[in-house]
Amino acid sequence: MVKIGNVELGEFPLLLAPMEDVSDPPFRRLCKEYGADMMYTEFISADGLVHDADKSFKKLEVFDYERPIGIQYFGGQLESMIQAAHIVENANPDVIDINYGCPVAKVACRMAGAGLLRDIDKMVELTAAVVKSTKKPVTVKTRLGWDDNTINIVEVAERLQDIGIQAISIHGRTRKQMYKGEADWTYIAKVKENPRMTIPVFGNGDIDSPQKAVEYRNRYGVDGIMIGRASIGYPWIFREIKHFMKTGEMLPPPTTEERVNAARQHLQHSIEWKGEKLGVLEMRRHYTNYFRGFPNIKHYRSQLVTEMEPEALFAILDEIMEQYSEFEMAA
Repeated sequence: MVKIGNVELGEFPLLLAPMEDVSDPPFRRLCKEYGADMMYTEFISADGLVHDADKSFKKLEVFDYERPIGIQYFGGQLESMIQAAHIVENANPDVIDINYGCPVAKVACRMAGAGLLRDIDKMVELTAAVVKSTKKPVTVKTRLGWDDNTINIVEVAERLQDIGIQAISIHGRTRKQMYKGEADWTYIAKVKENPRMTIPVFGNGDIDSPQKAVEYRNRYGVDGIMIGRASIGYPWIFREIKHFMKTGEMLPPPTTEERVNAARQHLQHSIEWKGEKLGVLEMRRHYTNYFRGFPNIKHYRSQLVTEMEPEALFAILDEIMEQYSEFEMAA
């Protein structure tokens, strides 16, 4: 049984990665339904929380059906990280996660997110302060290093464990790589194989199929897998991996009805949670994956990413259901 503090996650948990503008409550709801064992919020700015920014506070919303869930936040200043830890704790997540992995320039170049990979002493100082500031289990998500010359994740993981974190998730790329190239899990395996490590080590990066999930579990010995981009518009990835791990067999892909219903549910909850305009706009990144592989879908996709009226969008989804269910039956 894998545990973060007293939070039980099962034998080999599948975690939904924190993704900015993606892993919000409407999307998390679907991922939970299809098998995610633990999920994380979008990352939240410590400064935003300290200065009462509405957007930051909105991201603190978690719901009981999502549990166990972690709230992830980031920052580079000691006082704001401590103050924000208290604010996050009051939102009552199961876990508080610190982001030391975001490679985006506006975060990393302000010595937050992956920027702290250039100052491990400061990373340790900030983490120790957060651990002391809360009764919640504290976890960390990070990368291998700043660049190929500073891959120091074995030392970093050990030092963070020593000051009290309860689990670590490692993206198998450096900050310099951003999301390019292939994730190198050999360094993640080195962390797991370190005899001093006793906390769960989760691997992240490039898991996009059940076969790869099983291969990486067996090859690298991690305690669980964190999935990000492969879940966007495809929450079934969690269900498919679990089934393959249990039976060695691949589930058939989701039907047209399942895909359309998921997109409808996602859109409905997005509008309810964010309001009509933002709910419609932020759904657009998901449609391509919901309907990937559908022949001649371009016409419908163009409508979905330009239409602003919810009623019209639901009508387009109904039309896709009708058209492609017939195609599915004919096939």
